[in-house]
Amino acid sequence: MAFFNRKDIDELEKYYKINLINSCSGFKSANLLGSISKEGNTNVAVFSSVTHLGSKPPTLGFILRPTTVPRNTHKNLKETGVFTINHIWEDVIEDAHHTSASYPEHISEFKVTNLEEEYKGNFKAPFVKGAPVQMAMKFVEEIHVASNNVWLIVAQIEELYVDDKILKEDGLINLAEGNIATINGLDTYAIPKFKQQLSYQRPKKM
Repeated sequence: MAFFNRKDIDELEKYYKINLINSCSGFKSANLLGSISKEGNTNVAVFSSVTHLGSKPPTLGFILRPTTVPRNTHKNLKETGVFTINHIWEDVIEDAHHTSASYPEHISEFKVTNLEEEYKGNFKAPFVKGAPVQMAMKFVEEIHVASNNVWLIVAQIEELYVDDKILKEDGLINLAEGNIATINGLDTYAIPKFKQQLSYQRPKKM
């Protein structure tokens, strides 16, 4: 088994270290965040850090890298207070990954990929058409993680859309049945398969 102590990690070649540390935490969520500026410019970008924070109220978070360079998603959600989260599915992986390219604010990633904008009800931010899971999000707060100079963005689910075929009677969204992708590291995508669903566990009687 390969072994790295902290000194080894710090001295690794830059891109090897980035790949190693980004993949050692395990498979990550694969999502497209849709947003719109106050001028009406849309943006869609791939994020691999969306995570569950709580169910009451329904709250998710994601990590934003330092804002020392333009971050259109961050700018837009701070201006409008809203954005969308859309699960990446197998058919759109390449287009979804291309949204990580750095385009000027006035160029929408929707225009340079085959991803399509979709609007629902009165919600201002664009969804990604065809995504098996779509969430309308309201920005709540941002927390600066000083030790690594990143931001935890906290938001609440205002509206949730789930493909009927993957929503189960107990409320489980079976992501495997929707061919929903996951990210391994920075740029490697996988489609998980369903193994089994286990019951709530209680301590064994001793």
